[in-house]
Amino acid sequence: MQTINISKQELKQLYTKDYPLWVDINLQLLKDKAYELVDWDNLLEEIEDMGRSDLKACISYLAVILEHLYKLDNFKDLAGGESAGKSWVRSIMIARLELEKMFKWYPSLKTKLPSEYDKAWDEAVVRLKKWLMKNNKNPNDYNIPDQCPYTYQEAFNRQF
Repeated sequence: MQTINISKQELKQLYTKDYPLWVDINLQLLKDKAYELVDWDNLLEEIEDMGRSDLKACISYLAVILEHLYKLDNFKDLAGGESAGKSWVRSIMIARLELEKMFKWYPSLKTKLPSEYDKAWDEAVVRLKKWLMKNNKNPNDYNIPDQCPYTYQEAFNRQF
């Protein structure tokens, strides 16, 4: 085992100055059981962020589903009719498959995602507004609701 000669303050500074080195040193400190030298504040934050990143991915997939459900119900004519609808249905199906995969890999996400439903709708609303602007439409001319018009179950089970 290699002895690491670094102060706690220097290690904390590495977090913003040289993140990969910060990781390497903290990993070695943990392996050496030199727990008193570990940068616990930043390490705990990183561990928390790791868990959030997979949940954020699930929220994003759910937002795609909600966005495209809303487009199917409200904007098919604006986007060119049936052909646009088919691509939205494909996107919904793909996002559902991705969520199924994430739930298989990380079962706890299946219980966490319903409580993030409002965040997914908020993201879907932003996507809808961007899409409208991209199509030279003013989002304020459309009454996109603040509350999601779909249930969680509908997002996963609606048939086309």
